Amino acid sequence: MKTDPTKNKRKAGVLLAVSSLPSPYGIGTFGKAARDWLDFLEKTGQHWQILPLGPTSWGDSPYMSFSAFAINPYYIDLDILCERELLKKAEIDALEWGQGRVDYGLLFKNRGPLLRKAFSQFKGVDDSVSLKEFSKFRRENAFWLDDYGLFMALKQKNNGKSWLLWEENERFRENVWVKEELLEDIEYYSFVQWTAFTQWRALKAYAAQKGVAIIGDMPIYVAMDSADVWANSSLFQLDEERKPRAVAGCPPDAFSAKGQLWGNPLYDWDKMKETRFAWWLDRMRESLSLFDMVRIDHFRGLERYYSIPAGAQDASIGSWEKGPGMEFISALRVLGEGNGEKRIIAEDLGFLTGEVRALLDASGFPGMKVLQFAFDSREAGCYMPYTYTRNCAVYTGTHDNTTTLGWFRTARPEDVRLAKDYFGVEDETAGVWAFIRAALSSVADLAVIPMQDYLCLDESARMNMPSTTGANWRWRLPANALVDGLAQKIARLTKINGRWG
Repeated sequence: MKTDPTKNKRKAGVLLAVSSLPSPYGIGTFGKAARDWLDFLEKTGQHWQILPLGPTSWGDSPYMSFSAFAINPYYIDLDILCERELLKKAEIDALEWGQGRVDYGLLFKNRGPLLRKAFSQFKGVDDSVSLKEFSKFRRENAFWLDDYGLFMALKQKNNGKSWLLWEENERFRENVWVKEELLEDIEYYSFVQWTAFTQWRALKAYAAQKGVAIIGDMPIYVAMDSADVWANSSLFQLDEERKPRAVAGCPPDAFSAKGQLWGNPLYDWDKMKETRFAWWLDRMRESLSLFDMVRIDHFRGLERYYSIPAGAQDASIGSWEKGPGMEFISALRVLGEGNGEKRIIAEDLGFLTGEVRALLDASGFPGMKVLQFAFDSREAGCYMPYTYTRNCAVYTGTHDNTTTLGWFRTARPEDVRLAKDYFGVEDETAGVWAFIRAALSSVADLAVIPMQDYLCLDESARMNMPSTTGANWRWRLPANALVDGLAQKIARLTKINGRWG
């Protein structure tokens, strides 16, 4: 067992989504492959950064979830359910799960019926201990679970349609009476969450035994079609019909002529302030109970956020509006500094003003550096390794970037030339390892490498292409990837750069 991972200030981690883990059932889960992965991380001196765990909706993005609190049922390990005698192996093996990449269509088709069977079996088993644990989970998580269970039951009743298309007596949360006919489904969705949380916490405990810290990821916004917006509509910029008045996105820039239209509803920060940010703090408190650290996505939106009129075709028309600023950050910081440790990372990428930088400095949160952004031959930036301070997290790339090998093959030739000259390499694969060494040897307290880069994979292993749908979030780690030779190389680089433990 390694020593306490908080003892050494310099740390190293690997970015890998839970969905990317190998398993025989179409997607990564909280089962054996996850434990094998944690064994590999222990052996190599790494910690683990994941993507958001929430239930995915249309588009399959973990950043667009039915709930800011719930866990994706796809991550429930089916073999563990067999061990608990809630499912039979033959029932699982009779279904098709796809080959290689994640097939979300098959998961949607096959996962639900299996979990329904497990729920029916659970209800028929006389297990007082499990029943007490289930009841306790429902009580302790009622602040979000009650609304989520009802929301999902109503969504099922409405054939999966967005809540904006429900009848008025269901669309307005305060008008909904919990009918007898919904109780079974509400209990089912609560059971699914109890199962997911139980499996995750067991995996998290295993990681702690191995000395592996887990870094979670929190999207700044929530999906319009979510229990969060449906049940807390007053906290968002909605009209009388509960439709958004404005939505989130990014303005046009050098990479996108029309900007990025995300479509998430925007927070009504004045209303949030009236409640002392209670919903947000509940969310952060829950995340910090699940993870050792949490990365807040799109931190700059807490200083100013880009507001796009609802109904706009793209993000070319919008305005910057004042965010909650330091008052909100101070409330987050109280939660994120347990035992003197900084447990929040600020994703401060994108268009940064002096005000955003000042807010980040005042927060004390470590910001992010991405090496792929360092080699823009058109202008000097703040991503070159020699510009870093200790209080930051450096990445070769993120889930929104191509792989580093893909970058060498697809970036502007003058940018690639700059990188090759900087590192003194000509070979593309040597360039990937030069990026990795630069991250690990930098002064940054935390260095995180996407697993695709450690495997030197090309752009076909990219996780996400922003502003596109249909082919993202599908990459999976080959089952035979965690070989001893790679483990030894990662461990050696981690040790000689003072990042072990």
